Amino acid sequence: MLTVKDLNLYYGSIHALKEINLEIGQGEIVTLIGANGAGKTSTLRTLSGLETPKSGEILFGDTPLKTLSAHKLPSLGIAHVPEGRRVFSSMTVMENLELGAYTRKDKANFKADYDFVFEKFPRLKERRKQLAGTLSGGEQQMLAIGRAMMIKPKLLLLDEPSMGLAPIVVQEIFNIIKQINEAGTTILLVEQNANLALSIANKAYVLETGRVVLEGNAKDLLKDEKVKEAYLG
Repeated sequence: MLTVKDLNLYYGSIHALKEINLEIGQGEIVTLIGANGAGKTSTLRTLSGLETPKSGEILFGDTPLKTLSAHKLPSLGIAHVPEGRRVFSSMTVMENLELGAYTRKDKANFKADYDFVFEKFPRLKERRKQLAGTLSGGEQQMLAIGRAMMIKPKLLLLDEPSMGLAPIVVQEIFNIIKQINEAGTTILLVEQNANLALSIANKAYVLETGRVVLEGNAKDLLKDEKVKEAYLG
């Protein structure tokens, strides 16, 4: 579904991503793990058009993404839930969800998609008229994911969905991520909680200082002694 070849990204003179190669198959959950500053968020931002790579290829199916503007990617079926949630705090829950569907033309199908989001996140239904800025951190994360799902994405990019959340809320969010995947959405997950990420992923890539240093089956990496020592505590 998504192929990344020899991707290089610079911030000024800083070489942030170095010859990154990734392969994400349809229906998979693929996770990127690594320490802070390893290049995980930069990878997602480059894939979603928010950063412009110096060289390399990004293919979504047969469509090259490298030269496409970020605002064109949702209509291809790519949604990005950024680090820090970034909900529109002065708008209601429902208005945030409506914005997620902004690029879609099939308005007749919106009700089914709202129902899907509210089924996964019942608290959003209860709070649909509430301002997003008054929600708890966990509820804002649910809203950010729900808003992305209104795009009807084929590929969902998730950046640190567990950040700043209580463990019980994190478990709830990850259960829903698995359900979204089981319903047919491919997921690329960046997550500081490597243990949790590897436990739900099919495949994983380990990044260090902007370079992929290890890749493989997520369950195998969960048992890898070097990975355990470096990332799993």
